[in-house]
Amino acid sequence: MGSRIAAHFANAGIPSLLLDLTRDHAKQGIEVALKTNPGAFFTQANATLITPGSFNEDLPAIADCDWILEAVTENLSIKRDLWTRVAAIARPKAILSTNTSGIPLAQICESFAPGFRERFLGTHFFNPPRYLHLAEIIPGPATAPELLHAVSTFCDLRLGKGVVPCKDTPNFIGNRIGAFYGSTTYKITVEDEYTIEEVDALTGALIGLPKSASYRLLDIIGLDIWAHVASNLYDLVPNDPWRERFLPPPFLQQMLERKWLGEKSGQGFYKRVGPAKDIHAIDWKTLEYHSAAKPKLPTVETARLIDNLPTRLQTLVAANDRTGNFLWKLFSDVFLYSAAMIPEISDRIVEIDRAMRWGYAHTCGPFETWDALGFPRTCDRIEAEGRALPDNILQMRRSGVQSFYKQDAARTQYFDLINLGYSELETRPGIESIAVHKRAKGVVKSNPGASLVDIGNGVLCLEFHSKMNSLGDDAVNLLFAGLEETERSFEALVIANEGENFSVGANLMMVLLAAQDEEWDELDLAVRRFQSASMALKYAAKPVVAAPFSRVLGGSCEWVLHSTQAQASAELYMGLVEVGVGLIPAGGGCKELILRLRDPRRIFELIGMAKVSTSAEDARNLGLLHKADRITMNPERLLHDAKTLAQSLVGSHSPGQPRTDIKVSGDAGYAAMKLAAWSMREAGFISEHDYVIGEKLAYILSGGRGPGEPTVSEQHLLDLEREAFLSLCGMRKTQERIQYMLKNGKPLRN
Repeated sequence: MGSRIAAHFANAGIPSLLLDLTRDHAKQGIEVALKTNPGAFFTQANATLITPGSFNEDLPAIADCDWILEAVTENLSIKRDLWTRVAAIARPKAILSTNTSGIPLAQICESFAPGFRERFLGTHFFNPPRYLHLAEIIPGPATAPELLHAVSTFCDLRLGKGVVPCKDTPNFIGNRIGAFYGSTTYKITVEDEYTIEEVDALTGALIGLPKSASYRLLDIIGLDIWAHVASNLYDLVPNDPWRERFLPPPFLQQMLERKWLGEKSGQGFYKRVGPAKDIHAIDWKTLEYHSAAKPKLPTVETARLIDNLPTRLQTLVAANDRTGNFLWKLFSDVFLYSAAMIPEISDRIVEIDRAMRWGYAHTCGPFETWDALGFPRTCDRIEAEGRALPDNILQMRRSGVQSFYKQDAARTQYFDLINLGYSELETRPGIESIAVHKRAKGVVKSNPGASLVDIGNGVLCLEFHSKMNSLGDDAVNLLFAGLEETERSFEALVIANEGENFSVGANLMMVLLAAQDEEWDELDLAVRRFQSASMALKYAAKPVVAAPFSRVLGGSCEWVLHSTQAQASAELYMGLVEVGVGLIPAGGGCKELILRLRDPRRIFELIGMAKVSTSAEDARNLGLLHKADRITMNPERLLHDAKTLAQSLVGSHSPGQPRTDIKVSGDAGYAAMKLAAWSMREAGFISEHDYVIGEKLAYILSGGRGPGEPTVSEQHLLDLEREAFLSLCGMRKTQERIQYMLKNGKPLRN
């Protein structure tokens, strides 16, 4: 854990000293962080910001450190011994924090000097720190308030964390509710005899949880780690009425005894078998493995068709079958426990919901989920079953309120379970939401796939909201409308949204249907219009800032390339991936990389291998982001940062004119790229159809061939892109690739 925290500090450009039992142990920690998948570092080069050392040889070096963060094993004696050594060396103003996941801070710092205790706090990062947004900030018995504020601000702005203030209670907020959530899942598994595969089918993306679900998640975390967290909690909460829930079930205990700890031991609830790496799942009754089977849960298949999560949850829980019974038992117990934990672990429902969203990647926290299922209806059902509601919920019901949260155009309110009334949720400076702007000002213009939203301060926002934010006619039409509206009534345009991904690219279904029906004129017109949209972005009268995040693929990558500037989320998986579906970029992507990189072989590899960045920093190294493009560490701040950047460009923006003086590599470049493709085909790295695609890509990147280094225009390159795209659309193998991608979500290598 220490190496992963150091890796994330390195991602933020902050050097650190990583101490372990030996220097070799510290080096191994860095190597593991480099090799782990998904990666702990934004780029491999960031690892050079970490200096490995040992407790025995290098501890004196901490005298030069501004922040000393301890992340050793969860053992009170070991932690106190180490802090005793640190206290004698640390500089007087150094921040002192522990990453304990559950040991009370009061026990760790007991009897230390007042100066130590004022600077001591808990900074609990969730693993993996790069990907999980939550940082729990816990005061010790005497922590200075200004230090809590400073560390919270630093975690937010520099490390990109969602900060949740916690009380010094066992396992704080995230792991207290998370441990209960998991333990309840295991309890229902045994009591109602669900299979491992059934539980994971019920507790993943279907209900707004990560696709790792429950038992797959345990394999990733490590069964031993989870058992330690749960048993530690059991020991520390003797007065918790639900305490017995935290004891591991017998089958989990038996797996621990056999050292079946999950991925790190090669097997856990799942394991891969044979040369084909077939997935086998365990039968928890017999501890024998079998080929993982897809559960037969009809309600699940029906609910998957419902896009709206609250509606989907209502459908699932209402079902009187194995699906509905499992989820009702799980949700209702989690609701009751979460309510009972106020005010013990938190004074507000807000922090509990944020902790579960940010630390466990749940789409909704427990109180948000309760609202989604209907607060009164859920309470009625619990009482009808003869179960008691916590006193604070009973009093809430008597007051006649219908939900934990309510919103109007100007504000969001949450129900205060201590004072028994609604309180306004405070705004956080620098954090904006498109949804809030919509409630406050409405929508300027909209169609089924996109909207134009006034986000204030003279800035208009183009928001995608189609399925997976794919770009079709709706998005293209709204882009043109947005540019016109910006020129008429606004100072700048921002392209942003609040979906799971920025955009997966152009609408492949539309392309496939047109190709299969041989509607070449219509397809040609659609490509021309998409290219025109790209060029309109590039030469817009007023600045356009793209705010890409998560997956930014194909056509959406091209729109980012053509924007005036980008304000990118640090987590950016961006690339021109069209070859994966048998195509080449046709919205100006090839053209823009020629202008940016001026190295046809490098561009040929980038597009031909469908490379996708592993971070925004990596995207910059690949040439997909300019050096001038900016990066936002905290995803919650992306919209505000993009808007601020757009405003800053207003005074200096100059639209320019399409280029006619682009030097290309001509015949020599074409021959070199074609030879590279031929070599890869002969070596078996690519298929015959990949070679065909590569040849067409080489033709575009060389400018259509020609002697010497010909000079061409942007429009010439766009024409080459469009011609190659249409030619490939007519090929059977390309149509097979598109069809396979639409059906399976992964590329076909035919």
